[in-house]
Amino acid sequence: MTDSTISLGLIGAGIMGERMLRAALDQPATALRVSGIWDPSTDAMERIAAALPAVPRQPDAAALIAASDCVYIASPPSSHLGHARAALAAGKAVFCEKPLAVDVDDARAFVAEAGARGAVNFPFASSPAVARLREWIASGAVGTPERVSIEVAFATWPRSWQVDAAGWLDRTAQGGFTREVVSHFLFLTRRVAGPFAGLAAKAVFPEAGKSERRIEATLTAGALPVILTGSVGSTTKDDHNVWTLEGDKGAVRLCDWSRAERRLPDGSWEADPEALSQNEARPLALRRQLEGVARLTRGEPHHLATLREAFDVQDIVETILKSA
Repeated sequence: MTDSTISLGLIGAGIMGERMLRAALDQPATALRVSGIWDPSTDAMERIAAALPAVPRQPDAAALIAASDCVYIASPPSSHLGHARAALAAGKAVFCEKPLAVDVDDARAFVAEAGARGAVNFPFASSPAVARLREWIASGAVGTPERVSIEVAFATWPRSWQVDAAGWLDRTAQGGFTREVVSHFLFLTRRVAGPFAGLAAKAVFPEAGKSERRIEATLTAGALPVILTGSVGSTTKDDHNVWTLEGDKGAVRLCDWSRAERRLPDGSWEADPEALSQNEARPLALRRQLEGVARLTRGEPHHLATLREAFDVQDIVETILKSA
């Protein structure tokens, strides 16, 4: 690693791995270079070779780690900590997809041993819409915060663009919308309001061996009560979500990932006039995430989700899923 450039290696060539790879290739070469990608799937590696032939394809995880200053881990959750521990042992920084692990105790131990050399990819840390919400909150649009609500709904699970990963995304061990989607909104809640406590929840698993189809939960974040609901088959949308913060003077909300809105005195909602679609907002957030990765790798302060924040989210998620 030089003072100005870091090398990023990627483990996992699925949807998220390829998305992050393309974002990394769009970064200025003076800030970040891609040292390679590795996936145990021959088909996945062949797909990357055909689409992005200039990207080095490493022969295994060890070679990928050796070639990198920071390792981005986008493999299925059960493999996250094995790769993360190997990277840290080699003196590399780690940027991991959520959840940290499928086992809460193992994730807790990892957070204790890893120190500050790791972060987790919760893109709301870099979201333009979340930045606008926080501007509104800071300006007094909400007044004194009083409550948070989170609502997610899906036409089917997995979502249409995830069907190739249904083998693990729709199984109880690693999958489900609570881990995959609700975790993002829990991260946002924790970052805005504070640590979690007082969880009461119920998850419904109507199909044996498959992931949850409905959840309900109440908890607190900092001093704020939080109400959470999630369901499959309750909307015609591929993916619908609303995160709302209400206060004594108003309210703000985030709709469908990328649209910030605030409630006017007459009760109507006004969208941010500069709001972007999710397709427009995603590359901006990924670019900011990668800027944070560079700072993380250099040991500088960064805005990414910390391992502690990610563990706190995972702990809540897994407790909800065990409430069936």
